[in-house]
Amino acid sequence: MSNKAVVYVKPGEVEIRDIGYPDLILRDGPGVNPLNVGRKCNHGVIVKVVATNICGSDQHMVRGRTTAPSGLALGHEITGEVIEVGSDVEFIEKGDFVSVPFNIACGCCPSCRRQDTHICENVNPDRPGSAYGYVDMGGWVGGQSEYVMVPYADFQLLKFPDKDQAMEKILDLTMLSDIFPTGYHGAVSADVKTGSTVYVAGAGPVGLAAAHSAQLLGASVVIVGDMIEERLTQAESFGCETINLRQHDDIGEQIEQILGVPEVDCAIDAVGFEASGHGEDAGEAPATVLNSIMGATRAGGRLGIPGLYVTGDPGAKDADAKEGTLKIRFGLGFAKAHTFVTGQTPVMRYNRDLMKAILSGKANIAKAVNATVISLGQAPDSYKAFDNGASRKFIIDPHGLIRNRHELQTADSIN
Repeated sequence: MSNKAVVYVKPGEVEIRDIGYPDLILRDGPGVNPLNVGRKCNHGVIVKVVATNICGSDQHMVRGRTTAPSGLALGHEITGEVIEVGSDVEFIEKGDFVSVPFNIACGCCPSCRRQDTHICENVNPDRPGSAYGYVDMGGWVGGQSEYVMVPYADFQLLKFPDKDQAMEKILDLTMLSDIFPTGYHGAVSADVKTGSTVYVAGAGPVGLAAAHSAQLLGASVVIVGDMIEERLTQAESFGCETINLRQHDDIGEQIEQILGVPEVDCAIDAVGFEASGHGEDAGEAPATVLNSIMGATRAGGRLGIPGLYVTGDPGAKDADAKEGTLKIRFGLGFAKAHTFVTGQTPVMRYNRDLMKAILSGKANIAKAVNATVISLGQAPDSYKAFDNGASRKFIIDPHGLIRNRHELQTADSIN
């Protein structure tokens, strides 16, 4: 049986290839750690992918800003139906409709037992933490595909209580694999609570998810900064204040115009290492966001940092940045007694509660991030549109199951 997938070819280029139908073993292939080759996964399942999303983290690889190898099957945001169950799986059954956390976690190591599933110690021989279809994460095959193998199914999978209800809410529920928990983790890490004033750096999908999450947590004002007007308009569509960083390089001055004071209670970095300086002619400056949010956050405030930072960036401007060494004003953070929270999001810490918020109608994450359904064949053009700043969260519908059920916004014409 064939298995078409989105595959990274070279910087700026992805294509659709048949990567072969998965089975319950991790076989050799692009990016697979040699120590993981041949790993048996009788604890796993095969999932027929119903929805899989393009993520900004994927875009870093596609731009050539990581050491991702050519031929790597992409995708770590996966929702689908279980169609095959391993011999060691006890509680997940064929036909279950599930969300797959992007973190791959065994459930048995000390980190997993602490709910730190983002730094599982048993799935990546290089370092704690793993993910599907991502560079230096152990080589687990990506899920921007028709079918994917998911290990440790009993522990990891979030089963939806009713399949028909889940399909009705699929545009929201597909966000549970990464983007919604990641935005929510950024807000929780920043200690957003009732009445908080919050600055979110970046109006891409994660930034928009963080802004929506801050609202759910009771923030009184959420301010979003970005350099792309279309993305700022999307943030305004659900009640955020905005700052165009191409027009203004002094964030504190703009915050004061909104709040009457030049600082917020807390801030969220939803940009990461490909940050740009502020102002009309600014170029790439990877420490810009971290330094600016320290300046814009009150003393004693917290900084949530879900934006991706890497240890290897071949496209960086200087030797230090190529290894993730950035010129950060840590003394400022020390002087203001800031708390920094970084790292991958432990999805399983949040996804069940966020699922309930979606199913009850309390959370409307698909609307916040402008969910847009595409076919698998449209993925290459969608990557280019996303790279050009399109304010959409692209949802790949590999089997046409979403389009067959819903009359919704689709990307028949991608700009």
